[in-house]
Amino acid sequence: MKPLLLHGHHSGPNPYKVQLVCENLDLPYDLKLWVLGEGEKGVKSAEFLKINENGRVPALQDPNTGVTSWESQAVISYLLRVYDKSHTLWPGPDASEQERVDYEIWIAFLTTTFGPMLGQRNWFVNFHAVDNPDARKRYEEQCLRCFDVLEAQLAKSDGESVLPTGFSAVDCHFWPWLRLYEFANLDVSKYPLFQKWLKKIGARPEIEKIDEYNAEEKEAQGITTN
Repeated sequence: MKPLLLHGHHSGPNPYKVQLVCENLDLPYDLKLWVLGEGEKGVKSAEFLKINENGRVPALQDPNTGVTSWESQAVISYLLRVYDKSHTLWPGPDASEQERVDYEIWIAFLTTTFGPMLGQRNWFVNFHAVDNPDARKRYEEQCLRCFDVLEAQLAKSDGESVLPTGFSAVDCHFWPWLRLYEFANLDVSKYPLFQKWLKKIGARPEIEKIDEYNAEEKEAQGITTN
């Protein structure tokens, strides 16, 4: 099998999701890093816009099938359909319809609600040029509301995984985003199951492998900016 080509960012959570899936499925991949903006290595450059006209990472090119995909949910769904025939990370043919629906629900919750709320909180805490206490407060409240929802769900597995059926692509979607809670200056002390889950997933061997690989590629590819 030829290595997949994953287009990513050295610290972005969405490409990291794809890496987690690749590592868990033992899929070989090369990582090409891009930076924000319109420069030579920017996601708004003409070169990258030929791959993803939306100018965002991740994007994935598969030389084995000729398929190009972007948007992390679409990329991961593609990888599972094509390369996870044993359903290691997603519901198999013996799963109940409720299990299939729950799998879709929790990915949708992350990609349409929790992730965007965290992204906005991060922006107004760390990057917005003008101090906006109202926006920070709003997105803090929304993030904590989402943590309430997740904590209740994690009770079904005693903090072992988002779905009670065990580790899945849902955890791959959630973990890269939720580990940013400190960067977003969020107090999660009242969520013990979340803290247990975060630590458990963070101890998986593929996490350290990805972090080391990304650091090596950032240096090798001369990425010096965000």
